[in-house]
Amino acid sequence: MQNLGVAITGSGSAVPATSLHNQTLSEVVETSDEWIATRTGIRQRRLALPSESLSVLATAASRNAIASAGIKPEDLDLILLATSTPDDLFGSACQVQAQLGATNAVAFDLTAACSGFVFGLVTAAQYIRTGVYKNVLLIGADILSRWVDWEDRRTCVLFGDGAGAVVLQADKSDRLLGFALKSDGTQNHHLNLAYASTSQELLPNVNITKGTYQPITMNGKEVYRFAVQKVPEIIDKALFQANLSVDKIDWLLLHQANQRIIDAVAQRLNVPEHKVISNLAQYGNTSAASIPLALDEAVREGKIKPNDIIAASGFGAGLTWGAAIFQWGR
Repeated sequence: MQNLGVAITGSGSAVPATSLHNQTLSEVVETSDEWIATRTGIRQRRLALPSESLSVLATAASRNAIASAGIKPEDLDLILLATSTPDDLFGSACQVQAQLGATNAVAFDLTAACSGFVFGLVTAAQYIRTGVYKNVLLIGADILSRWVDWEDRRTCVLFGDGAGAVVLQADKSDRLLGFALKSDGTQNHHLNLAYASTSQELLPNVNITKGTYQPITMNGKEVYRFAVQKVPEIIDKALFQANLSVDKIDWLLLHQANQRIIDAVAQRLNVPEHKVISNLAQYGNTSAASIPLALDEAVREGKIKPNDIIAASGFGAGLTWGAAIFQWGR
């Protein structure tokens, strides 16, 4: 089979209608708009209502991306759903496939927390480059409000819900110019959504565990330190692979975790402020959704234009981090 190029031809996003402003959040937990905004850059976040599922959000974002790419759901060969918060522990990608009517697509979930979209982008590209599939839908979607401790003011102020999606298609020219991915499980304990179990005796001397997942726990200082050090490094690696210098990129698009991290990484890379994409103030940290959500907004606002070179980087639990350098459009 001949190796083919990859083009990212369409984007879409969807967020719940319900907004929670910092001011209102201060009625739930002891905090203030000023405290949250100065430390994180976040002003508000969107929250999914009990009636809103992950698959519904992911499907809405996907419909927009498919329309923007000018294809039909039945043209899709593969659907990748990057999420840490599926509606079903067995995965939600197949529900999205059914809701879209993408009858020809194989679908599965991919979990790499806040790096999920970048890991998914690289995964999708391999299927296309080897000639296996032509049209791939990649979704990043999370409903983190399900797993937040609303009494923990260090974490509950950070997270929001949303979904973003892109369509990748086989193309004569390859628009994924370079990438690099990394994991370090020795630092796993800094950011967790862990299973909390109790022992249950099934038979004498036969015990099993029963339980559920406990809310997100995070060592903010360590995660900040990790991101500010590792993200510029991984972007440099991806740029090296793309044979590009940093001044050739049109946009820096980081996982929207904290404005301080975004600013610090941009500074280390010497990327001027006008090239940095940020919508964190409106949505908070939406995990795997944050990069495609910000990408779609910038495309629809006319900021990102065809052939623009984007350096995207995701980082988070695992710990995982990665970067992809790509050109927008065909």
